[in-house]
Amino acid sequence: MMWQDFIFMIGSGLSIIFLAPTLRDASARVPLGTSLPSMAIGFVYGMTFLSLGMANSAMGSLAAGTMWALIAMIRSPTGMSITGRLSRLESPVLFASDLRRWLTGSSSSIDAEQFVATDHQYQSSADGSAD
Repeated sequence: MMWQDFIFMIGSGLSIIFLAPTLRDASARVPLGTSLPSMAIGFVYGMTFLSLGMANSAMGSLAAGTMWALIAMIRSPTGMSITGRLSRLESPVLFASDLRRWLTGSSSSIDAEQFVATDHQYQSSADGSAD
């Protein structure tokens, strides 16, 4: 095993250890704009390391990408169960909103829509108005 392979594997292992508390914390909410790109990077790095013959680094990066995928499924701000989380309309909309905000470099105040899915029916009944 080459020493670089070992170093990258250790780095990925540490990132998994540091991400574990986020996955275990029921109150943690990680925006999809953070978790999905991190997941993709882990998978791309894993495939790249594999193509370079660095199997240990590849497995570490793929494991880190999988950890980010679990965080996206379980700890995104939509508050859904695992089975329905990524199929909700709000998830891609929130991701696109986060991505647009990041690309434009907007540093405006936090938008509540980023963290809370709007339920129009609940909102109407709470206001006392009928649909």
